Amino acid sequence: MTTPQRIGTLPLPFASAVHDLNCFDWDSRIEVSELEPPCQIAPYAAAIDAEITSQGEDLATGRLILLHDPQGNDLWQGDFRCVTFAQSEVSVEMIHDPFLADVGWSWLMDALKSSGAQFLAESGTITTTNSTPFGSKESEEQLCEIEIRASWTPVLDNSDPFTPHLKAWQALLCQVAGIPLNEAAIPLVARNGSR
Repeated sequence: MTTPQRIGTLPLPFASAVHDLNCFDWDSRIEVSELEPPCQIAPYAAAIDAEITSQGEDLATGRLILLHDPQGNDLWQGDFRCVTFAQSEVSVEMIHDPFLADVGWSWLMDALKSSGAQFLAESGTITTTNSTPFGSKESEEQLCEIEIRASWTPVLDNSDPFTPHLKAWQALLCQVAGIPLNEAAIPLVARNGSR
């Protein structure tokens, strides 16, 4: 599925991670597609885009990029880096929760830890927005969103494959979408009786 950015022969650790990415069994509600990876950040990169829908309604979108520099990167504290973006609407009640950003960050950390992913040097931002319409737009709905932008260094070797990181990312997307894994969809926000 994913064609990584190529410069010469792929290093075995990166080729192995891309193999894990291509073979991963995604939740049936997550539509995953190949994405053109960035070419300026690292010599090797692969990327995917994902959408979660339920009954025709978009619940969440996400992006995952895997970077690899065989020479290592001091900022990464390693030779791999995962970069992610995930976004979804949330309810008006949730957007006013002062701990929503902390909760959003905990979704990622808990997903990585519970999947058994080995990682370090995690960083990111959680953005919450509340768009209230006025004037001629007053009839439009209030739009509340959470956006997670994060990165971490996966520890990948023969005993630590990329698959746990993919499981964690899938769990993060489901959390953002407000749906438990392998269960019926429960949106985080209802709009006129539907998401």
